[in-house]
Amino acid sequence: MTERESMEFDVLIVGAGPAGLAAAIRLKQVAPDASVCVVEKGSEVGAHILSGAVIEPRALDELLPEWRDDMPALTTPATEDRFMLLTERRAFRLPTPPQMHNAGNYVVSLGNLCRWLGAQAEALGVEIYPGFAASETIIEDGPAGRRVQGVVAGVMGLTRDGEPGPNYQPGMELRATYTLFGEGCRGSLTRRLEEEFDLRAEAAPQTYALGIKELWEIPKERHTPGLVWHSVGWPLPRDTTYGGSWLYMLGENLVSVGFVVGLDYPNPWLAPFEEFQRFKTHPEVRKMLEGGKRIAYGARALNEGGWQAVPRLAFPGGALIGDGAGFLNVPKIKGTHLAMKSGMLAAEAVAEALAGDRRSVLDAYPRAVKTSWIAGELQGVRNIRPGFARLGFWGGMANAALDTYVLKGRAPWTMRHHADHETLRDAAKSPRIHYPKPDGVLTFDRLSSVFLSNTNHEEDQPVHLRLEDPSRWKVVNWDRFRSPESRYCPAAVYEAVGPDAERELRGEPDPQALEAPGGASAEVEAGDSGARLVINAQNCVHCKTCDIKDPTQNIRWTTPEGGGGPNYIGGM
Repeated sequence: MTERESMEFDVLIVGAGPAGLAAAIRLKQVAPDASVCVVEKGSEVGAHILSGAVIEPRALDELLPEWRDDMPALTTPATEDRFMLLTERRAFRLPTPPQMHNAGNYVVSLGNLCRWLGAQAEALGVEIYPGFAASETIIEDGPAGRRVQGVVAGVMGLTRDGEPGPNYQPGMELRATYTLFGEGCRGSLTRRLEEEFDLRAEAAPQTYALGIKELWEIPKERHTPGLVWHSVGWPLPRDTTYGGSWLYMLGENLVSVGFVVGLDYPNPWLAPFEEFQRFKTHPEVRKMLEGGKRIAYGARALNEGGWQAVPRLAFPGGALIGDGAGFLNVPKIKGTHLAMKSGMLAAEAVAEALAGDRRSVLDAYPRAVKTSWIAGELQGVRNIRPGFARLGFWGGMANAALDTYVLKGRAPWTMRHHADHETLRDAAKSPRIHYPKPDGVLTFDRLSSVFLSNTNHEEDQPVHLRLEDPSRWKVVNWDRFRSPESRYCPAAVYEAVGPDAERELRGEPDPQALEAPGGASAEVEAGDSGARLVINAQNCVHCKTCDIKDPTQNIRWTTPEGGGGPNYIGGM
């Protein structure tokens, strides 16, 4: 094995998102002599940050009370809420649920907010290393058992087959007394930690959604600074699929427009990207975007499991913070304030441990979470998201109204979730969905969208999307579900090729298929010509959807070289 150099810190933070940067700032506020390092896989702080975003400033007010004196670029006070129910041709305005009231909140570029937080952290003496991907957790045996000692970061120059190339750099061991993991949703190191320390033993399965976003410039006469517009309903099938949309207007002429699809949907023919493009053709949406220009694109998965899906947060040598731990309020459609607060609470627990027993588990952190406003907020809405999964759209709406207005979040029961990868039905038993071709003005294809995300990966590096058992793809993903990854991926990473795949794409009937009751076609035999999977890993925007939705959990997303992936511009 190649010897690596090492660096020692009191605290190491993986991920320069809102949680990680808030943790770093809080640490230097309460323990100014502590050495704190933040590593970030994006090419710069904010490069991989994607969100709506409307932020509730509660945590920011606690962390940096004077922040309004020097606000991040494009920060726009929220001025108006609209909550809409869409049918195919019409839009009906509904009463705005109390969780979605945004008086006192701000429409922001979350990337700009993180860049601003990064500058505040560096001013306090925090070391931040962007383009430095953490690819391995250092876990070592000690007198008290297995303990996290830091991470390996900065490995570069491996060839496609995993061998050192001419520009190979072995990376460094970044060791710390405590390591906080703020990787965001479905982080690869976080997932391994959950397995290593059995962190999910007492938690409900996490459930997720895929959020897809575009940034538009529109004519100023169509722009209402601070408008916060949400919708439910069309084009998603209301009886089976949870989701909705947003349009947030910020700056002088920018609109963040996005679409969220719950990843517990059952129809393998559904394509979230195509549903988003179809959504923009609704008359109410079209009139807001007409005359505008799309300037950016991105996608990411979201934790939607709520309070009952939060895992055990602390383990020997570290803790989980932010979105990676599941701190997102689904009915409120916000998580930044929760992520930041979790980072702050973890920082305070670390400071206490550094001043005392530097080997103790950070049990003070989960205790602080349970007595903080994080717990009160998430416990009060814990049944709303699973209500939609169990009861459908109208039943979910009724349950949300009951839970919000009558029970006020104090229901004597807690609904659990099911794992998203278990929900797909066989393709032969599911209605096929035919999507219109993009017009290149309002609607677009995936490859031109990925181009706008500025995604780039070194071509000769190991493929960071792996099939744990390649033989399983044909007998499960293709034969049963007709390659759902080629539809749920928003970046055209997965492509089914071969005669059978080409026939399916053309929508031609299988000559070996029989007609099943109800009009669905049932496969008799896959046929030897079959299909095979091509993985275009260079297109990956790091949304992690494949790692979540694959029906047998056969696809594993791993961290590519630092600096690879999307490079979202300031407005994202």
